[in-house]
Amino acid sequence: MMGVIDFLERIGQDAQLRHASQDEVGFALASAEIDPELRVAIIARDKQGLQALLGQDPFCCLIHPAKPGEEQEECDGSCEEDEEKRDDKDKEKKSDGD
Repeated sequence: MMGVIDFLERIGQDAQLRHASQDEVGFALASAEIDPELRVAIIARDKQGLQALLGQDPFCCLIHPAKPGEEQEECDGSCEEDEEKRDDKDKEKKSDGD
């Protein structure tokens, strides 16, 4: 018997199952130990409902690749120095306010 994550992984790896009808997905779910609410969300392809049932907060990952011929900026260490300066100023403000 498989859990919901294993089943979702199986769907992701099997193109036929990923594009299967609701009945076919339901048949595949028959051998899995998955709560009825999760089964309904999977069969309905309800991504937000499934995330909510699994307790997953939606997130966004953004990768901005450099365009061809464009150089990527590399950190020269100055960003760390600026952060240290900001921290020192914050400490000074706190000590002045006390």
